[in-house]
Amino acid sequence: MDRIWDHFWANGLANPLAVIEQISYLLFMKRLDDLDLAAEHAANRTGQPVRRRFFGDEQQHLRWSRFKDFDSERMFKVVRDEVFPFLRDLNPNQGSAYSRFMRDAVFLIPKPSVLEQVVTLISEVPMQDRDTKGDLYEYLLGKLAQAGVNGQFRTPRHIIRMMVDMVSPTPKDIIGDPAAGTAGFLVVAGDYLLEKFPEIMLRDDLRKHFSDGMFHGGEFDPTMMRIGSMNLMMHGIEEPDLAFGDSLSEDTKDRRELYTLILANPPFKGALNEAEVAKDLHTAVKTKKTELLFLALFLKQLKLGGRCACIVPDGVLFGASNAHRQVRELLIDGNKLEGIVSMPSGVFKPYAGVSTAVLIFTRTDSGGTENVWFYDMQADGFSLDDKRNIVNENDIPDMLEQWHKRDASQPPERTAKAFFVPVDEIRNQGYDLSINRYKEGVHEEIVHEDPKEILDRLIGLECEVMDDLKVLRGML
Repeated sequence: MDRIWDHFWANGLANPLAVIEQISYLLFMKRLDDLDLAAEHAANRTGQPVRRRFFGDEQQHLRWSRFKDFDSERMFKVVRDEVFPFLRDLNPNQGSAYSRFMRDAVFLIPKPSVLEQVVTLISEVPMQDRDTKGDLYEYLLGKLAQAGVNGQFRTPRHIIRMMVDMVSPTPKDIIGDPAAGTAGFLVVAGDYLLEKFPEIMLRDDLRKHFSDGMFHGGEFDPTMMRIGSMNLMMHGIEEPDLAFGDSLSEDTKDRRELYTLILANPPFKGALNEAEVAKDLHTAVKTKKTELLFLALFLKQLKLGGRCACIVPDGVLFGASNAHRQVRELLIDGNKLEGIVSMPSGVFKPYAGVSTAVLIFTRTDSGGTENVWFYDMQADGFSLDDKRNIVNENDIPDMLEQWHKRDASQPPERTAKAFFVPVDEIRNQGYDLSINRYKEGVHEEIVHEDPKEILDRLIGLECEVMDDLKVLRGML
């Protein structure tokens, strides 16, 4: 994959998003051919006609297994002039959900030799099983994270996994991410489910729900939507429900009370034009700030009893505006706020140094918050500078252990990393949810020597110095 990446960069395609997008198109071409090959093999074994074909009799030369053996000039002309238009015109009902995002596909590969080299290299990558394909695409997206182009970067994989572990998805959940980006939360949730519930692939009902019905996402950037859809497909999620558009807008107001679980890291891009925001969100909280509007959106999109794990900037926890307090009251008094994990400010470096927290809450519409669990995370296994090198200090395993065994009837001391705060105390503090408001510091008692003893020692030292000076003078 490094060699593929280098071929693009050496020939002038230097935007990481564009490189990943072009590789995604090529992987999609290969995927369509693999599906047709599998259908043909099944038909040969059973003696039945082929059930589904993407390529008609006159389109056989558009298949990966055919054009990969063409000379470079012919391959370039066929892929540019025929395969790409074929992808853009692919019927979504025939070609899966991904075909919708190929309509705007643009061919950017600069010359025949580059296409030939890249097609040859991709053909050599073993992609027979789901894990290999998923690892391959995660590696590509890691290059996007390294580049951080145009502010596009992923939530760290280990933070996503931490949040998924906290909410423990089940095979019957309906999982949404209204700010899906590269679909990292949906992919990791899928990995968690296959790891914890292997029967998903053995039962027809669970397998169908997993591939078509469990995973939903929203994203307003078409490039990220294409990359995210490919990421899901490479991880074996064939038919996710991915909606293009701003999840906060009136255009997406039909996506309400759909999910039993939301996992998200919404953008904190400031303020929106009030006219663009869905009316029911303004009813819940009167603000233009996206981080507050997304919290209201999560509650609207969850089914009753649905739960959410999301990342918010620290300002949401203690902001003094009416809107900030209104959102916190909504979470605490109107629903059930269960936990807050305060994360160190370096988690999103080198792209952002803002302090963030993870909120865990359940939609109840009738309150239910009794005690809020706090955890003071000081380390996440990586250095908290721009380099983000692996280090030994890591609070995540301890945090997960403390979360899953938490018991409000036996609250630990507030000097510990994990502790409970009763809801009445939070109300008395003006609904302030910053951990520093409630955590107690540990003060060590320091015993100092008697000042007279210190002075006696200093006088003794001075006498020694004077004696040494007299000796030195005698030597001179």
